Amino acid sequence: MNIRKKNIRKIMENKLCVDNIKCESQFDGNESLDEIPKDIGKPLYFCDICGKSFSQKGNLNTHKYIHTGQKPYHCDICGKSFSQKGNFNIHKYIHTGEKPYHCDVCGKSFSQKGSLTIHKRIHTGEKPYRCDICDKSFSETGGLTIHKRIHTGDKPYHCDICDKSFSGHGNLAIHKRIHTGERPYPCDICGKSFSQKESLIIHKHIHTGEKPFLCDICGKSFSQRNSLTEHKHIHTGEKPYDCNICGKSFSVGSHLIRHKSIHTGEKPYHCDVCGKSFSQNGILTTHKRIHTGEKPYRCEICGKYFSHKGNLTTHKRIHSGEKPHQCDTSEQPFPENDNLTIHVYIHTEEKPYHCDVNDKSFSRTDNLTMHKRLYTGDKPYHCDICGKSFSGSSGLTRHKRIHTEERPHHCDICDKSFSQIDHLATHKLIHTGEKPHHCGTCGESFPQIGLLTKHRLIHTEDKPCD
Repeated sequence: MNIRKKNIRKIMENKLCVDNIKCESQFDGNESLDEIPKDIGKPLYFCDICGKSFSQKGNLNTHKYIHTGQKPYHCDICGKSFSQKGNFNIHKYIHTGEKPYHCDVCGKSFSQKGSLTIHKRIHTGEKPYRCDICDKSFSETGGLTIHKRIHTGDKPYHCDICDKSFSGHGNLAIHKRIHTGERPYPCDICGKSFSQKESLIIHKHIHTGEKPFLCDICGKSFSQRNSLTEHKHIHTGEKPYDCNICGKSFSVGSHLIRHKSIHTGEKPYHCDVCGKSFSQNGILTTHKRIHTGEKPYRCEICGKYFSHKGNLTTHKRIHSGEKPHQCDTSEQPFPENDNLTIHVYIHTEEKPYHCDVNDKSFSRTDNLTMHKRLYTGDKPYHCDICGKSFSGSSGLTRHKRIHTEERPHHCDICDKSFSQIDHLATHKLIHTGEKPHHCGTCGESFPQIGLLTKHRLIHTEDKPCD
């Protein structure tokens, strides 16, 4: 019997692993000597700082780098240093692009074997790490560690700029991009960059039209999971977002944020082009498209582009003919709830939007905005061809047709085309013989308001300037 088997026999006779006090492994004496682990009886190496033990001296030396902060392995490409050779080797795959570990289910490749193991749990559904407080399960130990901090309130990662704390290192890294402005995830279609990979994935749904989140009640699809969650509040009637100032409740979180700005008057988001301020970052982003001309939302039916997602949704109803919002008074259907709201004011004669300069009231907020520009002289819509400015987007659209010679409004009787819809309406009066503009003095009628204005000079004896 060799020396190793003699040592193991002694251990088995005592039925206790005596070389490592922490081990206390029990043996009943019936095991085959070949089944006993080969490191039984070998000396252990203890860390004199934290007491952790290792079977190999090299592992102990590597472990000690945690305490000393020493990082002897340096990347000659980017200069980053590592305390362990294994981590250094894995890091080098970033530069080489090498991903030697392949998933045999979906073919996806990884630079680390551990990443492949975790990935495979997507296919198997395995979640071996369980929280002993709430019983929630996780596919990786890091997810469990971060989750447990919800229960403990532990936030060990601190931002050295604003001192905000986070439960996970990844959350801190994402947060720091607010300060640095870093956006490392660019869209390969339109070039727009994002601070989070998840934001890029969601953004790409704009280009692909993908809406993977389906409402199981009405069948409506969404590109984002949180949009689906908030949509479901329509069906349940739930309004979980409460204003702590006036108590009003909202079904959508962003609606609460927008509402709160009424109380605070706060507008912390500023346009660096024109200086205008906004209560929400999303509204600022949309506003900036006035200056950039960006229209990221494309109709896959006719190819038309829009700067607002809501405008694309409304536009699509032209193709589908959908008009889901109906007036209770006239039963007239509308494609958008906003259109219905404005229409109802015709019946109620309500004008809830008031100008604080001259007390004039309007039924639509956009009409009030346009009206105010008469006093401010604000003309935020600029022609990129000749530089002319306009107070409203529709004015710019009409003006651009001078350059493009576009005439999108066609007469269905004689096929004559016009650049403006009101010109088409006036033209059609030639065919119908209608004369809707009446002189209040003599009763004579005219097809155009301009002709009526000219006619009135006869009664007033005023003559137009030459």
